Amino acid sequence: MNEPWSKRHKHDFKGCKYTLSNSYAQPLSHAELVRYTDNKELLRLYNEHELEYVPNGGSMDLRQDIARVVYDSKLTPHNILVFPGAQVAIQTASLACASGCHSIVFTPGYQSTVESPGWALDNEGITKIERRPENHWQIDPNSLRSAIRENTKYLIINEPYNPGGIVMSADLQKEVIEICREHDIVLLCDEVYRLLEHVPSETRIPSVANVYNKGISCVTMSKPWGGCGISIAWLACSDMGIIQKLVDVQYFGTACVSRASEIQARMVLAASNSILEDRRDIILKNKKLLEDFIEKRHHEWFAWKKPNAGAIAFVEFKGPWTSEELGLHLKEAGISIKPTYCFTDRVTPALEKYFRVGFGERKFHLALDALDVFVKSHELSWRKSIQHC
Repeated sequence: MNEPWSKRHKHDFKGCKYTLSNSYAQPLSHAELVRYTDNKELLRLYNEHELEYVPNGGSMDLRQDIARVVYDSKLTPHNILVFPGAQVAIQTASLACASGCHSIVFTPGYQSTVESPGWALDNEGITKIERRPENHWQIDPNSLRSAIRENTKYLIINEPYNPGGIVMSADLQKEVIEICREHDIVLLCDEVYRLLEHVPSETRIPSVANVYNKGISCVTMSKPWGGCGISIAWLACSDMGIIQKLVDVQYFGTACVSRASEIQARMVLAASNSILEDRRDIILKNKKLLEDFIEKRHHEWFAWKKPNAGAIAFVEFKGPWTSEELGLHLKEAGISIKPTYCFTDRVTPALEKYFRVGFGERKFHLALDALDVFVKSHELSWRKSIQHC
């Protein structure tokens, strides 16, 4: 197991006054959640719940709510396993499904979606396929086909994509699933930014758990609903054989979560539409600010493939520094970004200029204003540096 890619970032940017690093929607407060909760029975349950263990894999009432709200009742509660966060869920899926086979992943990406198959005992190797800006950060199905071996049985994708903030089309999703079906491949899709599509009616695609029997969906409370501190995530799959493999691995990890977190998660799901609408409004307002910053005020220095989902974008710096160097200078100004090294163990020349920006919080404008001041104070020296190259 390699060192966490974000370890250096957490150390280097600790204490920054302004953050452009966070990738979640505006975090909920418990008081706000209570105001959203019309169901007084849920409030009573929260105030009076027992501090006993909950069942392995989550209590049935929470799993019922997840099946109904997130999967449109196309799955049953028995198709869902609850975890204390998506990190543990992804690791569990890979330990259960990557053993004894070859896996395919995509890079750059969230470290667990790239490296976790390598943590499985008796894994038979990983092929990493690079997602490229010239392809709008989309998966290339031809590259996927070329990477498949006779023993390839596990594939991880992340849709909507982190760090790009881009979601694949319905046609591309169907093509990827058909490739998996043809080769009997288990497909884990990290769907933590699903439900935060900027125009849901145009870009939302189905959960893989609803359209492929060997599709595993991973979702967390933190990203779409801003329930970061609730620390609840889940895996969903229609194949009960796969579910049993996940149960067996989960038993030796964190088998159960807190009842308080479960009830808070139920409160979130009961008010899901209202919370998502509010969070999406914040994201879209901030996206407009970022669009103006990149495409109008500072197009000389920045470029992007405009995101269409989630609260993140992978931005290219066109000045004389790499994103790592830019980050070090921004740190001195009290501004935190996520350079490329947070998403790959191999920063190539094609990627070294990119950094991720998060724009899901109400205070985003303050960090963007600080970045604006920074750019204005450096652009003259940047121009001179580029002229001398």
